[in-house]
Amino acid sequence: MASSHSSSPVPQSNSSDVFFKKEMDATKRFRPVQSLPDVCPKEPTGNVGDPNNLCDSPSLVVDQHRWTIYHSKVNLPAALNDPRLAKRESDFFTKTWGVDFVDTEVTPSFYLPQITKEHFALYQQEITPREKVHERCKNICTPKDTFDRTLLHTHDKSRTDLEQVPKIFMKPDFALEDSLTFNAVLPWSHFSTAGGKGNRDAASSKLLQEKLSHYLDIVEVNIAHQISLRSEAFFHAMTSQHELQDYLRKTSQAVKLLREKISKIDKVMCEGSLRVLRLSLTRNNCIKAYNKLKLMATVHQTQPTVQLLLSTSEFVGALDLIATTQEVLQQELQGIHSFRHLGSQLCELEKLIDKMMIAEFSTYARNDLNRPLEDDCQILEEERLVSLVFGLLKQRKLNFYEIYGDEMIITAKNIIKQCVVNTVSQIEEIDTEVVVKLADQMRMMNFPQWFDLLKNIFSKFTIFLKRIKATLNTIRSVVFLVLDKNQKTRDLEDTLQKNSAKDSTVDTEVAYLTHEGMFISDAFSEGDLPPVAADTTSQRNTSPNSEPCSSDSVSEPECTTDSSSSKEQTSSSVTPGGVEMMIGDDMKLTDLELVRLANNIQELLYNASDICHDRSVKFLMARAKDGFLEKLNSNEFVALSRLMEGFILDTEQICGRKSMSLRGALQSQANRFVNRFHEERKTKLSLLLDNERWKQAEVPAEFQDLVDSVSDGRISLPEKKTAATEERKPTEFLIVEGQKYATVGTVLLLIRIILEYCQCVDNIPSIATDMLTRLSDLLKYFNSRSCQLVLGAGALQVVGLKTITTKNLALSSRCLQLIVHYIPIIRAHFEARLQPKQFSMLRHFDHITKDYHDHIAEISAKLVAIMDSLFDKLLSKYEVKAPVPSACFRNICKQMAKMHEAICDLLPEEQTQMLFLRINASYKLHLKRQLAHLNVVNDGGPLNGLVTSDVAFYTGNLQALKGLNNLDLNMAEIWEQKR
Repeated sequence: MASSHSSSPVPQSNSSDVFFKKEMDATKRFRPVQSLPDVCPKEPTGNVGDPNNLCDSPSLVVDQHRWTIYHSKVNLPAALNDPRLAKRESDFFTKTWGVDFVDTEVTPSFYLPQITKEHFALYQQEITPREKVHERCKNICTPKDTFDRTLLHTHDKSRTDLEQVPKIFMKPDFALEDSLTFNAVLPWSHFSTAGGKGNRDAASSKLLQEKLSHYLDIVEVNIAHQISLRSEAFFHAMTSQHELQDYLRKTSQAVKLLREKISKIDKVMCEGSLRVLRLSLTRNNCIKAYNKLKLMATVHQTQPTVQLLLSTSEFVGALDLIATTQEVLQQELQGIHSFRHLGSQLCELEKLIDKMMIAEFSTYARNDLNRPLEDDCQILEEERLVSLVFGLLKQRKLNFYEIYGDEMIITAKNIIKQCVVNTVSQIEEIDTEVVVKLADQMRMMNFPQWFDLLKNIFSKFTIFLKRIKATLNTIRSVVFLVLDKNQKTRDLEDTLQKNSAKDSTVDTEVAYLTHEGMFISDAFSEGDLPPVAADTTSQRNTSPNSEPCSSDSVSEPECTTDSSSSKEQTSSSVTPGGVEMMIGDDMKLTDLELVRLANNIQELLYNASDICHDRSVKFLMARAKDGFLEKLNSNEFVALSRLMEGFILDTEQICGRKSMSLRGALQSQANRFVNRFHEERKTKLSLLLDNERWKQAEVPAEFQDLVDSVSDGRISLPEKKTAATEERKPTEFLIVEGQKYATVGTVLLLIRIILEYCQCVDNIPSIATDMLTRLSDLLKYFNSRSCQLVLGAGALQVVGLKTITTKNLALSSRCLQLIVHYIPIIRAHFEARLQPKQFSMLRHFDHITKDYHDHIAEISAKLVAIMDSLFDKLLSKYEVKAPVPSACFRNICKQMAKMHEAICDLLPEEQTQMLFLRINASYKLHLKRQLAHLNVVNDGGPLNGLVTSDVAFYTGNLQALKGLNNLDLNMAEIWEQKR
């Protein structure tokens, strides 16, 4: 076969190969029926060398780009389909429009312009120069290979022909079995034989058949074209196939020869050496089997050994043995049929040990907490406790401390109950047969008995907390030892990893060198063998000249579980109590878990303190139901408060944290005590004021001593009356820092009450703020009530006084001054006992001081007002006439003398002078007004002389009074100033 390509001729085979026989038979290559010319007419049809056998007809390969006779067949099926052109046209148009359809000339549209050559004239003028330039360039440029242009043209023509074939035939999933595909290729309407249309349908079916035949011809032509393009590659592949068969035959012979040589070498050089290696491996396997049997014998004794350890409460040892056995079963004895159930049995045994340890720890906690509460804080069976804690940690039972917490609650209840029972049994007044309930029996105790009971309970609780602290400290020390061991283990592992990284460099180039009759690669794999094999190898290395050791030469420790399978390391540690412990590496607890457990144990100590405080609070509340605590006097409550404060401080010192329940109960009782304390004293003060007649009272010696102690800087109540104090007579005045104070009995008692408030704050510091508020209320009450009784004349109805005299007013003022004197001292006392953030409460004393000063000023104003009304009454009737002094001035001087007599002994001299200066100013004002009314002026006349004589009489009498001799009266102001 020839083609337009320069391909090699078809090879002629002289051998017996049948590979090319089909190509040599020319009669079989071409079909005898030549309805269409051959695709390649120029190829030989007979002998290859005969040039006369070439066909002269056009070739599809050579003449594919020019028109030949083969192009006429493209439309031949369409032309032969229905030669009656008129009928076909009639059939086509009359299917829809009827038989009467006649072609008519289409009238030109009015909306479309008539296009002529003139419309393309401008375009031709523009494109003609470009076309010339294009043709010139085509002539200048070298044309491409004719074959490339031919191939491109053929490709375009083939693609154009293939585009005539519908796309449905090109689909990869084309199948006529599909109904949609079948209907699309062969429309059902072409096979319809409905009446009246048979001829037309037959024509359509024939047209469809011609169309499909046309599609088939197009595809066959394209396939033939593609084959002709690839003929050279095809024949080249056939030639290469023959050479490849020769190469394969030679290779097979070489391989056969090589195998024979290798077989001879194996028999001569390798068989003996491999037999030695095989026997060595067999010996090693026998040793391993022997050691495995000894290990199985040891494992078989695990359960009896665990039972023996449990009988002596060696939980940690039993757990270690179980863990080691489980590790051996999983690593060295894995797959042993006789031990298939041992793992599950050990797991069940481990669960049983967990329950036993929890029960044992509960028993230990119960025995430890229920020991007699003597002054002994020794730990009960420390070794047993340490062993239990290690076992629980090993099994990750990290909530064992909750068992101890539950036992603490029960024991705290029992402590109080036992103390009450013991105390009640010693009191003969309480009949336990009549009063059955323990709480009712406790309520029948008086304060000293109940106080002693509470003291006993607090002492028992203190010992109880110390014992708990010692036990929990031991448990925490075990936890911290395990934590420290974990840290050391991590550090050791890091060190080993660094060292192994340095020593792990191995020369892989000597992998074929022998080592003790084995390859080095096998020797390296010895590290992966169990420790028994490694030990055997090490024995061989130590004595290379000796005979191979027998299986009996393996030492006993190699068979034990502790040396062959368990890789844990143990280290000894000592607890604070001196108990030595062995800590293994198998406690797989994280640092976070251990730290959390240590914190929970410390929190358990805090909870123990809270439990004791809570039980104490319930004990207090049970006694306080009938108002017993509220009825305590100050000394009793102070004693109770100090006892509770001492217990609170002791528990804080033991446990290291404050518990607020008992402190809150104490504060609550203190608030009730303060309320009752204040109400009692306020009621007492109210009764005293309601019965006070506002007369100067004598000052007993004890009150003078009380005031003197305050002057020394100590605010405290004096001791009980002594014989010397009783022999001293009362004084008329109260001496305070050198000043005399005339007081009433109510104020003396009020001072004592104030000091009781201050001393109560010293005894119970927690109630300082409440006491400050109550004392402020008491002082305000005294001020307002005394104002109502004296200035408001309330004493006339309450006590039955006939009138409120100037002496009553002056005495009231002096009493207020005495209280004002002590307010700064009281303020300083409270300030020293308040927190800095509570200093704002001291402003109450500032308000009280201001109120007292205002009250004193009102009393002074009242005294002046009394004289002012007297002056207005007397001077309004004054007449300037003889005799001198006039009766009006005599009366005024008499009243001034009475006033002075009433207040001179009550008020200090300075206050008396200031008061009389104000009274004198009132006198001058009224006299000046009367003189102006009488038209008496300072002209030296007779009237002026009479007035001057009266004024001189007034001045002489006034200055003659005690303490007023140096008083500047300035009487010239009574005269009108001349303008």
